Amino acid sequence: MSEITHLTEQGHTHMVDVSDKSTTRRTAIAEATVHFPPAVYAQIQASHGQTAKGTITEIARIAGIMAAKNTGNIIPLCHPMMLERCKIHMNYQDDTHSLHIRAEVGVTHKTGVEMEALTAVSAAALTVYDMTKALSHDIVIGEIRLLHKSGGKSEFNR
Repeated sequence: MSEITHLTEQGHTHMVDVSDKSTTRRTAIAEATVHFPPAVYAQIQASHGQTAKGTITEIARIAGIMAAKNTGNIIPLCHPMMLERCKIHMNYQDDTHSLHIRAEVGVTHKTGVEMEALTAVSAAALTVYDMTKALSHDIVIGEIRLLHKSGGKSEFNR
């Protein structure tokens, strides 16, 4: 069983020391889904995702990238990193009246980028909510989860 790495033996919070870790290519993929009421989804589709604030997916994409780049400033014990790659893909899903958001993040570093990928999809989903909340407060953000991580001592795939 793994241990909680952000606590000392005395129970004090600390930033994990990565100085002895190897620098490797690290990648992570995360996803989130924004669910809309059917009438709201139809309205978004009819406008091709355009709002008075801009195109929903493009503004959300920028928010996700900015959030990934600033994860170390948002999540207290994350190591700040110079990301080498952050791609955000968004696809409307007609059958579920939803928007699927996927972030792929990469860096060559001593620690992983799971938090950057998760932060990216979270911020993108929150931005979609912000841009569409005038249409309904029944919009639901859900299924924020890590799909993949590689490059460290363990690999994860969902």
